[in-house]
Amino acid sequence: MRKFVILLGALLVFFAVVFVFGKSIYSRPGILEAQKNVVIPRGNTEAILKRLQTEHVIGNNFLDKFIFQIAAKITANQGALHAAEFAFPRHASIRQVLQILRHAKPVQHELTIPEGLTRYQIANLINQAPFLTGQIEVPVEGSILPQTYAYEYGYSREKLLQRTQVAMQKTLDQVWKDRQPVAQIKTPQELLILASIVEKETALGRERPMIARVFINRLQKDMRLQSDPTVIYALTDGHGKLDRPLLRRDWEVESPYNTYWSAGLPPTPICSPGKAALEAVAHPAEGNMLYFVANGTGGHSFSSTLTEHNHNVQSYREKK
Repeated sequence: MRKFVILLGALLVFFAVVFVFGKSIYSRPGILEAQKNVVIPRGNTEAILKRLQTEHVIGNNFLDKFIFQIAAKITANQGALHAAEFAFPRHASIRQVLQILRHAKPVQHELTIPEGLTRYQIANLINQAPFLTGQIEVPVEGSILPQTYAYEYGYSREKLLQRTQVAMQKTLDQVWKDRQPVAQIKTPQELLILASIVEKETALGRERPMIARVFINRLQKDMRLQSDPTVIYALTDGHGKLDRPLLRRDWEVESPYNTYWSAGLPPTPICSPGKAALEAVAHPAEGNMLYFVANGTGGHSFSSTLTEHNHNVQSYREKK
């Protein structure tokens, strides 16, 4: 009986030492030298552990491996270990690693789609964005809302494209609903088309409603819009920037997108406009201006008569 008690006591001491030692390994700082994003694969605990060891999050030794596996089993009631991309902090302990695998949000990547890009440029941007899967076809012109979109590792490019298009449709619907009605803009699509031209004409927010008013006034008087960005779109077939200055003879190119040659709006947008450009067309400035020209300081000079416009053109040329 005495031997049994001594043996039992020895076992209790042994397990107590093992517990204390194991707990210290479980909670002590890990070997990771700097914060790191790691993609955790689908699979069992062994597969997850191998990835963590390969990425130097968990030590590549028997004790760390043993404690990780035992701790994962003992704490299994706290949740499953998830497959995703996670950010592990510097010197993350085994305890922290398991908490991250169970409860942390996956790493969020961002893709910013700038205002004024064509459908070809946007398709190229999405297809080259990292950590996404699959490829997309070139979307419909003007169907994407320019803004920043968050996504996780392994997210589908097609799903991301769908999100951008849903965002544009919702935004266009709301802008159309709240618009100041004008007879020259009869449909949401016409608003989108004119907004795309406004987007390409200026980067200054204060000028967008004024440029929108110029084009609306021109439509009202059956004047051609005579917008240089539409000529560039016609010349490049919507692929992007023209690799040379625009020439006067370019105004004669026969294309429904060339608003020097063709009356009215182009058949489709010439880019994806941002919300501010959509709002500018929905709420144009007041006034009877029919012309605008660059003023040499990053903005434009506006006028309501051809005489005044020619004067502004001459002033701009003298500044150059």
